[in-house]
Amino acid sequence: MKRRDFILATGVAAGALMLPKMSFAEEGRIDWYTSSDSNIFDFWANTVKPKFEAANPGVTINLVDAGDSAGVQAIAQRAMAAMQTNTDPQADYFESADPLLPLDAIEAGLYVNIKEAGLSNYDKVNPLAINSDYSLPYRGSQVLLAYDTTKLAAADVPKNWDDLVTWIKANPGQFIYNRPDKGGSGGNFVRRAVHQANGLDPSAFTVDNYTEEFGNEALGKAWDILADIAPSLYDGGAYTSGNTQSIQLLAQGVVTMVPVWSDQVLQAIDQGVLPDTTGLVQLQDLALVGGFSRGIVLANGTNKEASLKLADFLLTEEIQSAVLTELGGFPGVSWDYISAELRERFADIVPKSIPIFPSGKWEAAINDGWYRNVAPNVDRNS
Repeated sequence: MKRRDFILATGVAAGALMLPKMSFAEEGRIDWYTSSDSNIFDFWANTVKPKFEAANPGVTINLVDAGDSAGVQAIAQRAMAAMQTNTDPQADYFESADPLLPLDAIEAGLYVNIKEAGLSNYDKVNPLAINSDYSLPYRGSQVLLAYDTTKLAAADVPKNWDDLVTWIKANPGQFIYNRPDKGGSGGNFVRRAVHQANGLDPSAFTVDNYTEEFGNEALGKAWDILADIAPSLYDGGAYTSGNTQSIQLLAQGVVTMVPVWSDQVLQAIDQGVLPDTTGLVQLQDLALVGGFSRGIVLANGTNKEASLKLADFLLTEEIQSAVLTELGGFPGVSWDYISAELRERFADIVPKSIPIFPSGKWEAAINDGWYRNVAPNVDRNS
């Protein structure tokens, strides 16, 4: 799901069968590729690149927008082929990619084992963020609750699911979330209800354990929870059409609280879209769903060693602080390695957990089931 739909894309998407223009690798030039949104590209261009190059004279980063994940995978496929012919893959670093793709890439030795690469800062990585020894989590994003502090005091903000439901029912019309297929903030609010209905155990759901029987049982309990609070939502059971619309309703004072993506809401506050009286909080019994973006270093890249220096540089306090303050993301390192000032500033959103939820068949079942059981009167095509 694209979550930053308030950001205008400035790049031209590459087709699945097209590769970005590039030149042959040069020693000291890291050929870097991303399929992330334009705000991520800008963060690298304006923050990471100049700081890294200043700290590493003679090394440059060549930033290339691959357009989409298919563009990155096409480059990875070419790098796999280059391994067989011992030729230049014309790629060194993927900003956000899955080390399991292409299939057999790890077995073929395409990616560097980051855990064993000797990075001086690797021990700082948040253990909750690690899902592979072959990728480096350096930034994250998680769904939070944003609220209007002029209407709701911080001391009274619900910080667990049961208290949130109690608050929603006690304050009818003051809470809204977007339809789960229209944006991740609402979609992950729905998934938090699924976790609540199934013993607060995210590990119960994996990418390959969906069956119709299990899905009906597990999701059915969540539909009961969400249907129960529906009459207490804004307009007696309305849902926004996306992440941005939820933020707009909060900004206009129409509602008091909405689920939001951490990076999107922090940028909205910084840009004045939301007032500085906007409060943020994370549920403390089990956080709402989130995730991390992970970098990959190509083992056969001409500038592998420089790329490993880049990976290590991303984990420094300077860059990890910038992830928070400039990008609006979560750090990839444990919060103990963030300055005390920033820890205090973001105290209410520091997660005790970072649950995930699989996509694939689960995503389709959640979207379909929500419309049928929670919001049967909502036109899913509108």
